[in-house]
Amino acid sequence: MSTYVSTVCPHDCPSTCALEVERLAPDRIGKVRGAADNSYTAGVICAKVSRYAERLHNPNRITRPLLRTGPKGSGQWTPIAWDEALDRIADAFNTAERRYGAEAVWPYYYAGTMGLVQRGAIQRLRHAKGYSRQISTVCDTPANMGWMAGYGDIRGADPREMADSDLIVNWGGNPVATQVNVMTHVARARKARGAKLVTIDPYRNGTAEVSDRHLMLRPGTDGALACAVMHVLFKEGMADRAYLARYAQDTTALEAHLESRTPEWAAAITGLSVDEIVGFARLYGTTPRSYLRLGYGFTRTHNGAAQMHAVSCLPVITGAWQQRGGGALYCSSGIFTLDRTLAEGLDRLDRSIRGMDQALIGRVLTGDPAALAGGPPVMAMLVQNTNPAAICPEQALVRRGLMRDDLFVAVHEQVMTETAQLADLVLPATMFLEHDDIYRGGGQMHIQIGRKVVDAPGAARENLWVIHELARRVGAEHPGFAMSAWEIIDAMLRVSNLPDAETLHAARWYDAQPDFETSHFLKGFPWPDGRFRFAPDWAALGPLGGLPPLPDHMEPGRPADTDHPFRLVTAPARQFLNTSFNETPTSQKREGRPTALLHPDDCAGLGIADGTLVRLGNGQGVVSVHARPFAGVQRGVVIVEGLWPDAAFVDGVGINTLTSAVSVPPAGGVGFHDTAVWVRAA
Repeated sequence: MSTYVSTVCPHDCPSTCALEVERLAPDRIGKVRGAADNSYTAGVICAKVSRYAERLHNPNRITRPLLRTGPKGSGQWTPIAWDEALDRIADAFNTAERRYGAEAVWPYYYAGTMGLVQRGAIQRLRHAKGYSRQISTVCDTPANMGWMAGYGDIRGADPREMADSDLIVNWGGNPVATQVNVMTHVARARKARGAKLVTIDPYRNGTAEVSDRHLMLRPGTDGALACAVMHVLFKEGMADRAYLARYAQDTTALEAHLESRTPEWAAAITGLSVDEIVGFARLYGTTPRSYLRLGYGFTRTHNGAAQMHAVSCLPVITGAWQQRGGGALYCSSGIFTLDRTLAEGLDRLDRSIRGMDQALIGRVLTGDPAALAGGPPVMAMLVQNTNPAAICPEQALVRRGLMRDDLFVAVHEQVMTETAQLADLVLPATMFLEHDDIYRGGGQMHIQIGRKVVDAPGAARENLWVIHELARRVGAEHPGFAMSAWEIIDAMLRVSNLPDAETLHAARWYDAQPDFETSHFLKGFPWPDGRFRFAPDWAALGPLGGLPPLPDHMEPGRPADTDHPFRLVTAPARQFLNTSFNETPTSQKREGRPTALLHPDDCAGLGIADGTLVRLGNGQGVVSVHARPFAGVQRGVVIVEGLWPDAAFVDGVGINTLTSAVSVPPAGGVGFHDTAVWVRAA
């Protein structure tokens, strides 16, 4: 007899959905559905998670430790026992430490699970041993810095307030594909209040298709649009002067600066018409309950921090923060007070130990002195929760680094990813239903516990167990290494003055959203003077300069030119989540194949028809995909949704071959959507 068990989606998505999973047997699940009584999930989850049984019971899951027996990348493996596998890793780590120092070991991880215990355990090993630190920039750093620049904390209006809005502006995201719960609350506002949905994005994605208005601007020009909108707001009397006098600094300088940032100026930059810009500005400025839902598209361009800051100024200009259903949200991470010291070993963190940018892994592993931050070469790695051979920029360089004969790489993984294929040792990993963990939201407000639901297949082991066994072998010492996941969860909650693990698990979730006044910054912004900053202190946020002193258009890092006339945007595919789910047959079938979406006029000019094989290229390499004429994009823009497995491409080369690892100001990041390419028929 089946039973439904409460748990939490672990994936790198802001929703962190509350789930109910049908357990059919001790080692098998059936249906997966959203928890209807969770106020954010509201019973709705994405299609890819609803069919999680296909992923959990994938016949291609790794179930035993595998030792490479042929050349790197040859696919030649032999099963070995866990003890031997762990001994080999420990020996490689200890050898590297003896020869080059502890910094020659670089544990490498990211967001394959967002569970704080299973994800953070590798950090505790790193800090306890003094291994090289990882500076995690590959995802959200530019957008974080752009929001922080004005607001001083990463939080915002309760996302459930979208249901109370009269205008929701989806800017830089595609929630139909990447955070479906946003659409639940948009639908409520539309039904109850007749609310309008506006999407601002470089192409007509799934959310744009169901929006009342779509502003299809050129990639990387959001800051110009925001400045023109602010120009209209001031010029036509839609700025809330009283609110600005109380809550903002630098207003006079901003207004003077915006005099020249006219709709005509922005139209030339964005490719939008003056009427589109003015029409949106008036709609926004005359709708007090206007809610900006800002997405992670901002974090994918070299000018992303500047663009995020410019756009985030809008609800300050209009005073929309005073309204329920007004204001903005980018990310909720700042509302959570969970103390991660035990889980991540932060009490052993030594910032004098060199830190290397995860996005620069290709340069690190090929010996670039700047990327190595003045330290020794990386000689040994353990990779958990990520697939850098596919997701990181400069893919050819990443692969070359991982192929080094003198580099030892162990990968703890669920299926044979591109990174696992290049490893010396592959370890079988559990999925979220096979271990305990605790989760917090990024786009919502709940803290939740997910307990083990089913047994793992074969010899698959959780991250925590692997780290603890390895710690014992390399002589790492920390109280957390003697604790189970449940014990760490409980200790984390108690030290954070939150309900203990049993209480929280019984309650199913804890709502951490602050009160209305705090959420809307009506008690002031978290700066010494309590005021929003139109003129940020960028230098305090990071060492990389070149950002505008006031909200403005900032040129992209790799603009199109005569030799590379197209701007490439590598947007998320609906059926994948980074490289998770791209191994499942249903997701692959629904997505079809890697495809370049090009304006019909560009296709005609290049002699390209629907289905034509084309090559995209720049100085870093060439990628082959099939083309599709698509009117939902401006000329000179090419969209390739992904991330597809490398094997799905005609030449076996993935799209991140074309993206650059040049760091984004002020604090790092990757301009994945900031790539200039040429396009030719194959």
